[in-house]
Amino acid sequence: MSKHPDDLLTGESDPFKGDPNFMASLARGLEVIQAFTPQRPVLSISQISQKTGIPRAAVRRCLYTLGKLGFVYAEDGKNFQLRPRILSLGHAWLASTPLARSAQPVLKHLSEMLNESCSIATLDGDDILYIARASSSRIMTIDLDIGSRLPAWATSMGRVLLSYQSEEKLNDMLARVTMIRYTPQTVDSVSKLRAELKRVRQQGYALNDQELEMGLRSLAVPLFNSQGHVVAALNVGVHAGQVSATEMVERVLPELQKAAKELTLLLR
Repeated sequence: MSKHPDDLLTGESDPFKGDPNFMASLARGLEVIQAFTPQRPVLSISQISQKTGIPRAAVRRCLYTLGKLGFVYAEDGKNFQLRPRILSLGHAWLASTPLARSAQPVLKHLSEMLNESCSIATLDGDDILYIARASSSRIMTIDLDIGSRLPAWATSMGRVLLSYQSEEKLNDMLARVTMIRYTPQTVDSVSKLRAELKRVRQQGYALNDQELEMGLRSLAVPLFNSQGHVVAALNVGVHAGQVSATEMVERVLPELQKAAKELTLLLR
């Protein structure tokens, strides 16, 4: 995972040191918000401080401010959680993004036709960020929805997006990434990952065969804007026991590519 901005704020290698326009207090407030996850929806000041590296006194001030603005609350005064108003921060972006706003009907049609779950994600740091999704059934042990994040290197959509990154950006990411062996089939070295990304770029799609979770097989293709740049990825996820890798490429890929062309029109 990438290093958080606030981890850098307190270090000697702070890239923003001396920048009069950089608001460290705003950066800290955003880091406090991002400390909350579906796995840890309730956090204390100490837990947030430990997770972000921000001093407890600064965390306390951030939470006080966020509480006054209606973004967090603590019923017992000690354990905090996000309030629904936090959704307004992401809604403005989703509402102003043509792809996220208009893709749902196309995704729904594709999902119903294939009887499988389909998603669209963009690259956000070292992760993919889900911006649209149509589910036919739950095939993963983790819940995925709009706003969910997964490590880009270990996902089909992430590999599509990474394969179109510049060599410099890709090298930076690979220098930071911690390659976790999620399953026995997970790519377990940077050299193997580089080879896979090269193959993805050449063939125009990524097939992830139970590398993130056993029983999950997914296929992803890129979404291009009018300038020919890849701005998102579209994928379908299936039960590995029900749909073979060969069937994914022969039957599912053409439908995925057809939907991708339709979605690309939304980006023009």
